[in-house]
Amino acid sequence: MNKLIVSSSPHILSKNSIQRIMLDVIIALMPALVAAIIFFGHRALVITIVSVAAAVLTEAVLQKLCKKPVTVNDLSAVVSGILIAFNLPVSVPLWMPVVGSVFAMALVKFVFGGLGHNFMNPALAARALLTVSWPARMAGAVWTQPGNIDVIGIATPLELLKAGENLPGIYDLFMGNVAGCLGETSALALLIGGIYLLLRGVINWRTPVTFIGSVALISWIFGVNPLYSILAGGLMLGALFMATDYATAPVTPKGQLIMGVGCGVITTFIRLFGGYPEGVSYSILFMNVMTPLIDKFTMPKKFGGVKTHA
Repeated sequence: MNKLIVSSSPHILSKNSIQRIMLDVIIALMPALVAAIIFFGHRALVITIVSVAAAVLTEAVLQKLCKKPVTVNDLSAVVSGILIAFNLPVSVPLWMPVVGSVFAMALVKFVFGGLGHNFMNPALAARALLTVSWPARMAGAVWTQPGNIDVIGIATPLELLKAGENLPGIYDLFMGNVAGCLGETSALALLIGGIYLLLRGVINWRTPVTFIGSVALISWIFGVNPLYSILAGGLMLGALFMATDYATAPVTPKGQLIMGVGCGVITTFIRLFGGYPEGVSYSILFMNVMTPLIDKFTMPKKFGGVKTHA
């Protein structure tokens, strides 16, 4: 018997299945994972595997317990697990990606109806929870090279910028040879993945370009090197892989532009004037919450529609 699946709007017709889209995202994330292993060692891979396993297992168990179809084959939990790992420093204990993945899959995704119904990005919600709960562990920026026993605790580029200290070179920032979370340090690897998604039609240019462009422009206005602002921190990861999340981003072209500009403005002002050196996560989460309102005011009016009066 064929099943009739009823889901909430918006309905987007595409030849790409959810699984195909998620597989493309996983492929696009692989360059950043390789870069993380190169710069942080094999523990980057271990953290990623633990995070993915926890995300997939949590989703499967909850669906089984609630007698719902198990949908782990759509690979969305795998994507969430990878992104959660990418938002963690290599020094975190292995129970932290487990906590983050369980929280993201259970309380951010599953409780609100599963894929497509969550109102904020699960990976960023997990990062926010872990940062608030264990700030010292989440601030544990370390840099290590494979084969070295020593782990060197150093400040991230944005922490150096905040403190007015000497900054790493642009080349190191571009390649990823700096401290930071696993998946955010190599702009080159993230660009490769982002271009792949653009060419595959998985994401469009509007939100990433306006997000990155807004950060660059506002940084320049306040006397900060725009290139440094683009390459440092989690901007590239956030703009290309998390602000473009289908479930939590606006669906209209105007809305996507507003999303990008809003994220850029909030990110830059947190970086420059806030007590926390990075604002990417919080800017995207805030704009996630604003997405229904953005869609409401940017959705094209129906042809022949009549405005009702109260």
